[in-house]
Amino acid sequence: MEKYRILTINPGSTSTKIAVFENDTPIFIKSLKHSIEKLKLFSRIVDQYQFRKEVILEELKAGDIDVQTLDIIVGRGGLIKPIPSGVYEVNEAMVKDLIEGVMGQHASNLGGLIAADIAKSLPYVKAYIADPVVVDELQDVSRIAGHPKFKRVSIFHALNQKAIARRHAKSTNRKYEEMSLIIAHLGGGISVGAHLYGKVIDVNNALDGDGPFSPERSGSLPSGQMIEICFSGKYSKDQMKKMVCGEGGFIAYLGTNQAYDVEIKVREGNAEYKLIQDAMAYQVAKSIGEMATVLKGRVDAILLTGGIANNKYFCDYIRNMVEFIAPIVIYPGEDELSALAMNGLMILHGEIDVKIYQ
Repeated sequence: MEKYRILTINPGSTSTKIAVFENDTPIFIKSLKHSIEKLKLFSRIVDQYQFRKEVILEELKAGDIDVQTLDIIVGRGGLIKPIPSGVYEVNEAMVKDLIEGVMGQHASNLGGLIAADIAKSLPYVKAYIADPVVVDELQDVSRIAGHPKFKRVSIFHALNQKAIARRHAKSTNRKYEEMSLIIAHLGGGISVGAHLYGKVIDVNNALDGDGPFSPERSGSLPSGQMIEICFSGKYSKDQMKKMVCGEGGFIAYLGTNQAYDVEIKVREGNAEYKLIQDAMAYQVAKSIGEMATVLKGRVDAILLTGGIANNKYFCDYIRNMVEFIAPIVIYPGEDELSALAMNGLMILHGEIDVKIYQ
């Protein structure tokens, strides 16, 4: 079998995870941490892309990975226009929308930009994204927000949720398209999705103000209080946006976006940290219960994934609230790099059609 080399890039809010695969076998994996102090030097997330690209190239060189040996680059998809699930080549229209942030600013926007910039210097190598965060499979009734000037939109951890869903289905000798699942991705952002027969028919907007709060995001906030603060004259529009996404959640309450640091403080008996961590788990459990009603109580399993799923206390808190709904299965960490590589390999083998972003 011919061996292909696939570079995968997954930018997160405070880290960039990269891996090089030979076919489906990882030969180099690295999680690059970026300090809050360093990231604060950039006024916009998109401005970080050159800095992160250079760090990636340095790490590949240090790991004896010659970029000239790459066959394909697959980056995590960002906040482009809502599109169906699938794989898309990074084209000029996508680059423009990623830079402008047509659906908002998020670290995932950097995935396609970095992939395209590296591929640009390599002959015969193309850059792609797969299952971006704006995958939209919502049922119409779930789009109604409560006022015609507002609408609910689908922004969530589509790549990891889809990968974990398929992994779980395979482990039970079933097809994802035949199952009813609730999946909670627990990371810098938190998304809770209702998966019905292969489609995510309802999910919170995990970016800018919907669902549980997270290490960096405020989640759903009381509307009346939000209006009062907006018109208090104390905060600019940009400050309000950061209050909702980037400087909410753990950062606002505890001054850190590192969930593991909070976990350690809780273990040491810090009551303040325990209350805030419990509140986040409580809100996740409430959202899972909400999605159970979307699926009319017929749920095959509840899956917990993402980095915070490594926190046993956190997961047990959720389990105690929702295990009456369905069996709970924990898939700690993320499977996003493998999912990106899988999509890249299918492209190289001609097993899937690449979609065109417009």
